[in-house]
Amino acid sequence: MVPFSLLRSHLSSAIRSLPKAAHIRNTSSMTEGLQPASVVVLPRSLAADFESFCQANHGPLPLLGRCEPEKVLPHLSTVPGIRTACPQFQKYEFGACTGILASLEEYSEQLEDMVTFILDCSFSIDEALEQAGIPRRDPAGPSLAGAYKTAVPCAAIAGFCCPLVATMRPVPKDKLERLLQATHSLGGQQGQPIHIGDPGLLGIKAISKPDYGNYVECRPGDVPVFWPSKLTSLEAVSSYKAPLAFTSTPGCTVMILKDTVSPASCLTPEMVPEVHAISKDPLHYSIVSTTAVQKIRKLESIIAIDPGNRGIGHLLRKDELLQAALSLSHAHSVLVTTGFPTHFNHEPPEETDGPPGAIALAAFLQALGKETSMVVDQRALNLHTKLVEDAIKQGVLKTQIPILTYQGGSAEDAQAFLCKDGDPKSPRFDHLVAIERAGRAADGNYYNARKMNIKHLVDPIDDIFLAAQKIPGISSTGVGDGGNELGMGKVKEAVKEYIRNGDVIACDVEADFAVIAGVSNWGGYALACALYILNSCDIHERYLRKAIGPFRVAGEQSWTQALPSVTKEEKMLGILVQNQVRSGVSGVVGMEVDGLPFYGVHDEMVQKLVDVTTGHM
Repeated sequence: MVPFSLLRSHLSSAIRSLPKAAHIRNTSSMTEGLQPASVVVLPRSLAADFESFCQANHGPLPLLGRCEPEKVLPHLSTVPGIRTACPQFQKYEFGACTGILASLEEYSEQLEDMVTFILDCSFSIDEALEQAGIPRRDPAGPSLAGAYKTAVPCAAIAGFCCPLVATMRPVPKDKLERLLQATHSLGGQQGQPIHIGDPGLLGIKAISKPDYGNYVECRPGDVPVFWPSKLTSLEAVSSYKAPLAFTSTPGCTVMILKDTVSPASCLTPEMVPEVHAISKDPLHYSIVSTTAVQKIRKLESIIAIDPGNRGIGHLLRKDELLQAALSLSHAHSVLVTTGFPTHFNHEPPEETDGPPGAIALAAFLQALGKETSMVVDQRALNLHTKLVEDAIKQGVLKTQIPILTYQGGSAEDAQAFLCKDGDPKSPRFDHLVAIERAGRAADGNYYNARKMNIKHLVDPIDDIFLAAQKIPGISSTGVGDGGNELGMGKVKEAVKEYIRNGDVIACDVEADFAVIAGVSNWGGYALACALYILNSCDIHERYLRKAIGPFRVAGEQSWTQALPSVTKEEKMLGILVQNQVRSGVSGVVGMEVDGLPFYGVHDEMVQKLVDVTTGHM
C-alpha cells in the first residue's frame, strides 16, 4: 500500500493544475482534506470536446478540472476511508461497457495518450435531506439510489450527445421549502433540483424501474424531487463510442484533495429558492428566487387598484399572478383569447380593453420563443387580423400571430380543437389565457356589466376552457376586472356577493388562475412583466433548462424590447381607435379604456409596471 503522505504528495501536484472549485464544502462523510469526485478518462483527441460538453452541461457534469492520468489514477484506490470493496472503474470500448476494474494499472501504456476529467461530487442529497429534517429512506438492494435516463437532451458538443440522467428522492410535500433551503446552503445552485413533480414530465415512464441503482419508494404525500446526476457522464461516454475510455463505477466515489473550502452560503434574497405548485394534473412545482417573487407580488398589488369602484378587491387571491406566470414560463405553446362585444349597437361591438393586453402578452411570449396563437369570434376575425397586422407595422408586435376561430358546440369538438387528432395525450397547447373575454354565466348566456345579454355576438370559446380542465397538461389563466370575464368562475361566489349585478353576470367557467386587475389590459401587461422577471432569475432559469445548456443571456435584450412600453401601448390604442373600437364604459372612440384616459392613467400604469420589472423603482 502506498503511504498516505506519498499519496498526498502525488495528488497535490495533480490538483494544482485544476481550476479552483467554487462550491466545495466540508461534509461529515468526507475524509479530512479530501473531497468526493468521479472521473472520466478519454483519449487526448477528445479532451477539448468533452471539456466543452461539460461546460455546456454544468448541472450534471460539474467539472473541477483535467489532468494527466498517471498523476492521480494509480493512487486513488489506496486512499483511506474509501469503500474499496467495490470496483472503482468501468471500461468502455466503442461505447459499450466491457469490464469493471479495481484499478487501471494494467492500462498504463494506453493512459499515456489519455486525459482524466474530475467531476465534483461534493454535494450530498442525503446530507441535505438530513439537514432539512427528512428521515433518510434507503433504496431497496444495494445502496445506490435510483437514477433515470430522461427524455431531456443534453446540449450536444461534437460527438457527445446523450440524455440527461437524473436521480430522485421522495420528499413529503410539507418539507419541500425546507429541503430547498438546505440544498442551497450545502451546494449553492449545484444543489438545487431540476424537477419537482410528475416523472412523466421528464419522460420517465416507470419511476419504480430506475436505469441505475435501486428505487427509493414514494409514499402517499410524497413528491418526487429530481437532481442532475453525474451518471450522465456514462451516457456521454457511451454516445461517443471511443475505442477506449474509463469512468468511475456508479456508487463508488473516488477522493481527491480539497483545493479550496468555502464557508456556508449567505442566503441573500436573490439566492434563496422558493417552491410553488403550478399544476395538480400532472403534479408540477416550480422554483424561483425570493427576490423575483417579491417583484411579482408588487406587480400584483399595482394592478389591483379599483379605478371604477367595482369592488374587485373582494375578488383578489394572493399569488394568482405569480402562479399563472410560472405556469406560462414552463409552457411551450400558448393560446390567447380576447374580445368583449359590450357595444352591441355599434360595429364593431368590441371594446378597447382586452386586445392591447392580449397582444402585449403575445409579444413577450414570442420573445421567449413560445408558440403563440389567438382564438377569437368568427365575426371578429377580420378585425383582429387587422389589429395584428397594424401592430406589426408599427412595431408593437415583431411577428405574425396565427388567429383561429372556434364555433363547435360539443365537448368532442372542443377536444378536437385542443388536441392533435383529438387525442388528449397530444394537446396542441399547454396553456390557455383569456384577457377580457366574455364569459358564460350559469344560465348559458353572456352578459355585459349592465346585464344586457350579448350571447348572439359570442362564440362558445368557453367550451375550450372547460375541455382543458379534463386534459392533463393544459393549464389556464383568466384575466378580468368585473367578474363576467372568461375564467372568473374561480371567484364567482365573491362576484355574486360583491359585484353589481353579480348574481346575473358572474362567469361560471373557471380558469386554473384568476388574475384580477382594475383594467384587464393591466393584467396582460403584468403577465408579460412577470415572465420577464422569471426568465431573468438565475434560479428559475436553471430550473427551466434542467441545468443543461447555456444560460440564456442572449435573450435579455430582445426581452426588454418585447416588454410593454408607454410608446407601444399608445400605438396599440391608436390602432384600435383607427378601427372604430370604443371605450368599454363611455362608448367613446378615443384614447381611453374603460372610460379612463390613456394619458395620465394608463400610461402611468404601464410605466410603473416596467419600472418594477426592470428594477428602476
